[in-house]
Amino acid sequence: MLSESDLESGAIIKRGIEMVRGDGCHVWDATGKKYIDMGASYGVLNVGHRNRMVLDAIKAQSEELIYVSSSYDNPARRELMERLLSVSPEGMSRVFLCNSGTESMEAALKFAFKLTGRKKLVAAKRAFHGRTLGSLSLTFAPAHREGMDGLLLPVEFVPYGVIDEMNRAVTEETAAVVLEPIQGEGGVHVPPEGYLKAVREICDEKGALLIIDEVQTGLCRTGRFFAIQHSSVAPDIMCVGKSLGGGLPIAAAVLSRRMGEVPKGLHGSTFGGNPLACAAANASLEFMVEERLDVRAASLGKHLMDGLRDLKCPQIREVRGRGLMVGLELRSRAGPFLSALLDKGIAAIPTGASVIRFLPPLVIGKDDIDTAVSTVKEVLDGPVS
Repeated sequence: MLSESDLESGAIIKRGIEMVRGDGCHVWDATGKKYIDMGASYGVLNVGHRNRMVLDAIKAQSEELIYVSSSYDNPARRELMERLLSVSPEGMSRVFLCNSGTESMEAALKFAFKLTGRKKLVAAKRAFHGRTLGSLSLTFAPAHREGMDGLLLPVEFVPYGVIDEMNRAVTEETAAVVLEPIQGEGGVHVPPEGYLKAVREICDEKGALLIIDEVQTGLCRTGRFFAIQHSSVAPDIMCVGKSLGGGLPIAAAVLSRRMGEVPKGLHGSTFGGNPLACAAANASLEFMVEERLDVRAASLGKHLMDGLRDLKCPQIREVRGRGLMVGLELRSRAGPFLSALLDKGIAAIPTGASVIRFLPPLVIGKDDIDTAVSTVKEVLDGPVS
């Protein structure tokens, strides 16, 4: 049985549903029922289900070379590194490829410790950076950390968006500050204007690195290619994952040219940068650029947030977000409403106890957004068990 804490940490809201097919922003279960996917499997499918460019790239690459060690050069891998740098914030110059967002964070931490010679970290309350031991150390929720005492790295947590607390916490012993440019699992919290720029200045003053976690916020989700670009801030290391491969597992730690050389052999990944995943990621990035998904997310995100705010429902405490990363905070627990939405064909996702999170594929249209909003109203206005 799923516990209430499972529901709050992002587990499946209702069991017994077997998803068997997807197309664009829609999925179908084993009974043939159609759903509007308003969660994109926690932000993995920015380019939509079964994206044709991604499928074609996977097929073509699978007929040439599925895997080869990163000890050898490979055109798909080389192209991906170049393509990813071309859309990254100014000053980013090197890429380490791996398989998941949490692995990219592990790599970022190792690079930070080695290049600064320091071991202390500062992160934000409500942060989520992954579930492996290093990234879990930076993840704030006690439920995720239970039983791991003595295994985690020393991290000081400060309130997100409070610059005085950040200034106090960062010292000459701090290796890195690790932040999400918008907190996702923490409830979709957008930082105050100027906050990330001020953190950058504190890091520069104290000689600490700034690691930005774009695993959920990156790749056009918030209306820019990366959410940090809204603040015109250059990170030292940027973690990228989730939607990079169009549904295939691939991630990256992107490093600034400000950093010194990373010693060879410091880190590695057997399957990181495999040609098949790289081909999918190249197609995914090409689609994002050609279809201007960043511009699309900005426009449709405003449409979604305006629609939710216009509901004027007493159950709604706040609507917040940026682009197509939207949180609907309720005055009661979100779980029953998420189940009711699912019954009516809207597959949204939770974040925390009282927030419904919307992360639809960026190929979604206004009609499907309007359907989702009207269904939210129907659910919030009706009886929920």
